[in-house]
Amino acid sequence: MNFLGVELEVKNLPELDMGFIPMHTFNQAFLKDAKKPIGIAVERARGEMAAVHTFIYGTEEMREADRYYIRRLIKTLLWMKGGFRVYVTDKGLYDYLSECFCENGNQAFDWDYFASIYERPFEIVLTDEIPEAKDDPQPAGGHLDGCRIGFDAGGSDRKVSAVIDGETVYSEEVVWFPKLNSDPDYHYDGIVSALRSAASHMPRVDAVGVSSAGVYINNRTMNASLFLKVPKDQFDAKVKDIYIRAITDTFGDIPYNVFNDGDVTALAGAMSLEDTNILGIAMGTSEAGGYVDENGCITGWLNELAFIPVDANPEAMQDEWSLDIGCGVKYFSQDGIIKLAPTAGIELHEALSPAEKLKVVQGLMEKGDERAAAVYRSIGVYLAHTLALYHDLYGFRHVLLLGRVMSGKGGDLVIAQCEAVLKDEYPELSEKIHLALPDEKFRRVGQSAAAASLPELRKR
Repeated sequence: MNFLGVELEVKNLPELDMGFIPMHTFNQAFLKDAKKPIGIAVERARGEMAAVHTFIYGTEEMREADRYYIRRLIKTLLWMKGGFRVYVTDKGLYDYLSECFCENGNQAFDWDYFASIYERPFEIVLTDEIPEAKDDPQPAGGHLDGCRIGFDAGGSDRKVSAVIDGETVYSEEVVWFPKLNSDPDYHYDGIVSALRSAASHMPRVDAVGVSSAGVYINNRTMNASLFLKVPKDQFDAKVKDIYIRAITDTFGDIPYNVFNDGDVTALAGAMSLEDTNILGIAMGTSEAGGYVDENGCITGWLNELAFIPVDANPEAMQDEWSLDIGCGVKYFSQDGIIKLAPTAGIELHEALSPAEKLKVVQGLMEKGDERAAAVYRSIGVYLAHTLALYHDLYGFRHVLLLGRVMSGKGGDLVIAQCEAVLKDEYPELSEKIHLALPDEKFRRVGQSAAAASLPELRKR
């Protein structure tokens, strides 16, 4: 096939989406004959920098391919690692990117989102030489000493564990409705209630770890669906520091960490597998991600896989929130199942919620329906090609696959199809990585118990 003048070959295509153009395949084909060096860097908090030295064609004939490759590369870096300032060494692409990442540009959503979470203007900067790459991964997790609390904030329930020297002595799960409440005091009171409940089962509290959906920078809540209904002025005043306030108001000056729940899931996987370098992918309402590096550290990167482009097909489905196309949310979530079902001949009534539509397909899969099997096989093909892309970014050794989409026979078929495509199309990668579903040991570790292990105790 040919896209933007780039010839590429794909051996395995999803049977229900033959127009799929794997982003990894496009990138590799593009770079095969691109010879003009270019540098790209993305700056984020604390002076951390993601830097990439790559190539473009630099010709009029391949101008659109150059623009597409660099724009999608930058979007990928932003949603993988975060950032508010982009450096580029090519004047023509600087002008183009400045038109894209602005209020009325085709990447206006990204421009506004990253300005908001980093609380500073988003910039494209022309430079002769990009800054050097710099990361500051935070050693977090695996600390089992002392009396600890782990709190896990979900959209429908909150979980808390009291952990003494690595043993969970108490845990509870309480239903709450954070996404429906506009009063941040509702959220604060719920968090404090959980912390006090866990504390009542220990002689003291040495540290608190928090796992929560959303974007957290320096333990502060920068964006989170849990606080969807909270007005912006109240979000700024009471939500950004809500976990910090809840912990210090209740226990005083003790160590604490607040991390995205995807990262804590990856940490729980690391504790379960007793290994490191793990990418966690949760396929549920959206596509959530988390990563624990080779040294067992949580990196502080965003790991928002839902918004990383995985499909170069210009006819790919649009995401309703970001208004972009071809991003992971429409491939590795219940939306991915719902998208493919009609092509397979499965009718899903409009009156059903997305979760109910997923259950219909899952029910058919459990009965051995071939139409449902075609849906899950297609997801498996998507996943194989996308893991090749993710491996370029992370270099992981393990992939932990979670979420409603991966439950039951459908999840097993996704993995089987993914492994078959990896072996056929990416044999070297197939030998390097290990795909895993949560096992009983992972369930015993649990999200809130893993969260409890986040902070390191202060030296006495």
